[in-house]
Amino acid sequence: MKLSVLDQSPIRADGTPGDAIRETIELARHCDALGYHRYWVAEHHASDGLAGTAPEILITRIAAETRHLRVGSGGVMLSHYSALKVAEQFRVLEALYPGRIDLGLGRAPGSDGRTATALQTGPYAHGIERFPHRIADLIDWLSGSLPIDHPFAAIKAQPAGPTMPELWMLGSSGESARLAAHFGIAFSHAHFITAQGGLEAMAFYRAHFRPSAQLAAPAGSIGVFVLVADTEAAALRLALSRDLWRLRLERGELGPIPSVEEALAYPYTDTERAIVARNRRRQIVGAPEQVRAKLGDLLVAYGVDEAVVVSICHDARARRRSYELLAQACALAPRREAA
Repeated sequence: MKLSVLDQSPIRADGTPGDAIRETIELARHCDALGYHRYWVAEHHASDGLAGTAPEILITRIAAETRHLRVGSGGVMLSHYSALKVAEQFRVLEALYPGRIDLGLGRAPGSDGRTATALQTGPYAHGIERFPHRIADLIDWLSGSLPIDHPFAAIKAQPAGPTMPELWMLGSSGESARLAAHFGIAFSHAHFITAQGGLEAMAFYRAHFRPSAQLAAPAGSIGVFVLVADTEAAALRLALSRDLWRLRLERGELGPIPSVEEALAYPYTDTERAIVARNRRRQIVGAPEQVRAKLGDLLVAYGVDEAVVVSICHDARARRRSYELLAQACALAPRREAA
């Protein structure tokens, strides 16, 4: 079992966005020492609950603070940006940290509609229908292989070099799987967003994968919400914060992660309790051995060997401890010399 991290830089109700960014750096150092494989940072905008708006900047700091982790985006929302600019950003990262950079791409806006419009404002803004063309241009600029008849064929994404970032398509739909298969790049299904259709999406990706210069055979992973504590009861208590935060998020309330005490005091309606129970079905929460067994079963079902683990709770120390307990349960080899 290969374990990686997806960090959304959650903002605690009694903390600040700056605290969230600092806690991301601390967690990355911790996970480097614990033996995790890769560390991805997310892109969200105009949220009071998630502080990570610029993964390309966070990647630079995290890679500098760690020694062994692959570091990347989970993911860059390419529909907002120029493919050339993203290629340039990640060519710089690859030059700084060769062989350690991942470029994960997402189709979702990572924001509300108005914020998405603000991000895309300008003469070159295009709708989601242009997304496949942006992927093609991005790959060609990263690899220095724009077709000679391309209108921008003379433009190079610098700094050029012998290696390029590892490319991933991230998503929770069959369309993301289709794009990953078409372009011959790796695919990570966001099981923590939706479990529905996930097995079918991964199967479609494998069946329709087209080998490319970047990847000879299909490579997949799943993004999973996991929360571990010393006992099942303690883990379930920690998860109450995320339960309430997720419920509010589905109502369009983009606030910080509430404390366990606030969650315990919240007057849930029967309908809201049903929503929480539905959301819990795609989470893995419990004591170490329980979580290891359930995570292993999920990986077997998807036919992949890598879980990209997202953990959110109000207590930053408990979040670090969750990743520690998971690493121990899954027998990761610690790296004592990590930064």
